[in-house]
Amino acid sequence: MNNIPKTQDLSGQEIYQKIGDNIQKVIKGQSVAIRKLLSAFASGGHVLLEDYPGTGKTTLAKALAYSVDVNFKRIQFTPDLLPSDILGVSMLDPNERTFHFHEGPIFANIVLADEINRASPRTQSALLEAMAEFQVSVDGNLRKLTDPFFVIATQNPVESRGTYPLPEAQMDRFAIQFSLGYISPEEEVKLLSEQIQEHPIDTIQPCVDFQDIITLKQQVKQIRISEELKRYIVDIINATRTAENVQLGASPRASLTLMKIAQALALFDGFEFVTPEHIQELAVSVIAHRLVMESQARFSGTTAESLVKDILQSVPVPT
Repeated sequence: MNNIPKTQDLSGQEIYQKIGDNIQKVIKGQSVAIRKLLSAFASGGHVLLEDYPGTGKTTLAKALAYSVDVNFKRIQFTPDLLPSDILGVSMLDPNERTFHFHEGPIFANIVLADEINRASPRTQSALLEAMAEFQVSVDGNLRKLTDPFFVIATQNPVESRGTYPLPEAQMDRFAIQFSLGYISPEEEVKLLSEQIQEHPIDTIQPCVDFQDIITLKQQVKQIRISEELKRYIVDIINATRTAENVQLGASPRASLTLMKIAQALALFDGFEFVTPEHIQELAVSVIAHRLVMESQARFSGTTAESLVKDILQSVPVPT
């Protein structure tokens, strides 16, 4: 790890700003996506990036990893990838005649699971325990993962050949899911100009260290949220369970995630408390991917995203 010079202790908002500014040296025109990514990172959640090839999913994940002075590993998911390729394996030492465990790439602070839907369900499930409980079970032994532990997974929504859709149980493990979309023509011209000689990702340097991230996560937990807003979150989540065209609504994990992400957004904005706007800002990204829609929903034009937006319009906002 690099030694980042310390001049003074930074606030959570300053840490967020430093990371965001560093990422924007590489990722152009994606300030909203960066805010979503960092809100999950600061609140202890995991992120699923789903978008078309070439929109910058992997680059965004790498830009975050390279901005923070922590351990980073990338796993390229393929159909022949095995759980042991992720978790690690015990190997026999012929000299000592004992087995030694060799850690897999899951033992890192930031893990990029690239094209996660290309691996078999068996391999995908190897991530479940790690993402939910920050630990893995290998050869009957429980091994803890180091905090912070953050998974960024990517997948391509338009390619189905040789892919395995993520099961509902694993989708629920991701704090948020979002897409990057295409940038404006002006930003795309700027992108071309900046990559004539080299890719900016090759020169990005860490701007915060391990202790800064611990500070950021601790300050998120200190952001206050009123009982009225807690009930507001529960009312939004509960509405998904009774909504028409929904086979399975969001779980209590969604309520908890939405609260924590709202706390992160409030910290980023310099607030000491959560507002309804913070809850509304990322409600769709937190909730929509957790819903299982009825098969007839697609014929009526109802999507999980549009349904959550309708719920936000109908649930009374605390005053």
